[in-house]
Amino acid sequence: MSDASYRDAIFSTPLDRVARFSFDEKVVACFPDMIRRSVPGYGQILGMLGLIASRHLRHGAHVYDLGCSLGAAGLALAGTLPPDAFRYTGVDLSPAMVARARETLAAECPAHAIEVIEEDIRRLDYRPSGMVVLNFTLQFLAPQDRDAVVARLFEALEPGGVLVLSEKIRAADEQENAWLVERYHDFKRANGYSEMEISQKRTALENVLMPDTLEGHHERLARAGFPRSQTWFQFLNFASLIAFKDAVAPAPRGE
Repeated sequence: MSDASYRDAIFSTPLDRVARFSFDEKVVACFPDMIRRSVPGYGQILGMLGLIASRHLRHGAHVYDLGCSLGAAGLALAGTLPPDAFRYTGVDLSPAMVARARETLAAECPAHAIEVIEEDIRRLDYRPSGMVVLNFTLQFLAPQDRDAVVARLFEALEPGGVLVLSEKIRAADEQENAWLVERYHDFKRANGYSEMEISQKRTALENVLMPDTLEGHHERLARAGFPRSQTWFQFLNFASLIAFKDAVAPAPRGE
C-alpha cells in the first residue's frame, strides 16, 4: 500500500443520507489531513508525548497507545526516545488503520520494539505498563463503558506510571459550550472546510462521538483510583489530561 495520504473530501458532496462516521478505508486514506484540519492542537499534543515519557517512563517499560489509528503516538515516542527506552503496543479496532499503522511504524521505526494489534480496548488483556496513551478514543466508546476501561488502565499501570488522555470536550455551561463549538467551526472554515462538510460530518458523528466535560473526566480518573490528574493542554473544545499513579501505595489510615 502506498504511504500517500489524500485531502479529506469525504463530506464535500451532498449526501441523501449521511452515514454514521466510521474509520474505514476512505478515512484511512485521508486521515492525516483530516486530523490536521479538524483537531486543534493535535501536533502539540503529539510533540509533548516524548517529553512526558522522558520524564515519567521507566527505562524499558511498556507503552500502550489505545485507538492508535495510524500510529502517530508511536512515531512521536520513537522520534524522542532511543530503541531500548520503551516497548510499544498500538491497539485499534479498525483493520484498515491497523494495516497502515503496521506498515508506517515498521518503515519509520525499524529498530524500536513496536507492535500493532487489532483489538477492542474494552476486552484487551492488559499487560503491566509504564504509560498509556488514550488520544481521542474514549469519546467513541459508549458512555456506560468508559469507567470500566479507565479503571482497568489504572490497574495495568505500574507504580509511577502515567495515563495521557486527550479528548474532545463539552462545557457544562450551555452558553460557554456554544461559543466553543462556534469557534471550532471557525477553525475548520479557516482550514478549508465548507459549510456542507462541517454540517454533514457533524451529523455523521451524532451518537458516535459523545464528549464529556473536563470535570467529568477528572472525576472518572479519581473513581478509577488515580490520586492526581491535571489538564495540561486545551485548545477550544479539545483537551489533554495526565493522570498519575503513585509510585508507592499510601499507607492505610488508622481507624
